[in-house]
Amino acid sequence: MRVCVCTVVHHPEDARILHRQIRALIDAGHEVTYIAPFRACNVTPWREISPVDVPRATGRHRLRALRAAHRALVEHSAYADLVLLHDPELLVSLPRPVRRRTVVWDVHEDTAAALSAKGWVPAPARPLLRPAVRRLESRSERRHRLLLAEEGYRARFRDPHPVVPNTTYVADLPPGPPDDRRAVYVGHLSVARGALDMIETARLLAPEGVTVELIGAADQRVRPALRDAQREGVLRWYGFVPNDRALRIAEGAMAGLALLHDEPNYRHSMPTKVVEYMARGIPVITTPLPPAVRIVEPAGCGAVVPFGDPHAAADAVRRLRADPELRVGQGKRGYETARARYHWPAHAESFVAHLESWAGRSTPAPEPEQAR
Repeated sequence: MRVCVCTVVHHPEDARILHRQIRALIDAGHEVTYIAPFRACNVTPWREISPVDVPRATGRHRLRALRAAHRALVEHSAYADLVLLHDPELLVSLPRPVRRRTVVWDVHEDTAAALSAKGWVPAPARPLLRPAVRRLESRSERRHRLLLAEEGYRARFRDPHPVVPNTTYVADLPPGPPDDRRAVYVGHLSVARGALDMIETARLLAPEGVTVELIGAADQRVRPALRDAQREGVLRWYGFVPNDRALRIAEGAMAGLALLHDEPNYRHSMPTKVVEYMARGIPVITTPLPPAVRIVEPAGCGAVVPFGDPHAAADAVRRLRADPELRVGQGKRGYETARARYHWPAHAESFVAHLESWAGRSTPAPEPEQAR
């Protein structure tokens, strides 16, 4: 197939888009044209893809990027068997020549529920935007194909759609034991994702010789606090690092932090970072979001702490530091569970097969029962 992949919101090296889905398409022998904000993010594209650079959509500055993406989609969808979109914004006023192709929307999040965590959306506008988002989802379902990142997203849609979960690569051999010096976080940093809580946790642990390492890009709202904490020597903030390298940095840490807040979008979304920590043999410290609890507690691979409680998070790190047997056991059980249930290649084949079955077909049809 020739597949045209497009995002203007996500970083071009987004783990789901590039390291999982595009890698799976390339490994299956398909050609990929990737429309993404390469220059804006200072990214050198892989040689295996055909890159098309567009501006990045950030905050309220989105119109220029969306127009550029639509122009690029008109041009490059003309020779594509399938168009794979990763941003719901791209579905608004999607040009007719693109709509004539087979268009697949990869549903990353509960867009309407996520509005409460997007600081750039004015609070008074959020109740008005939610019905509009739901209408966009309903229209997109009628016109296009859908892939869902979570089982919990099924209830938003009329028809069944295949789920491509946010899993990760899990090595054949187990990693080494966790150290007793570092707690890490891998992922985007925002207030809703617990950035300020992790800064306070780092302040509590730094005098005891524990380093908190935060690996990821940050929202404008939390950047000053991160810079101040780094200057004070409280923590180490790397900024954005491609997912594969970020996880290599994290490997060997004694704790992986997932201190997300109780936001509507997170209540039925599996935190990918939890699975990524498990795959690297890192004990998990998570807030009590149901999807995270359903993974961590049965596996016995971490601790659950209250929302917005840096002291509880720091205490959980201290328990791991004081008990080598506890952290080694949690790391081992996490790895074994991740290898058995969350190894990406087990899902990559299904992902590619769905796209292959849809290629060249512009009219959606309900998924057969076995696809659910």
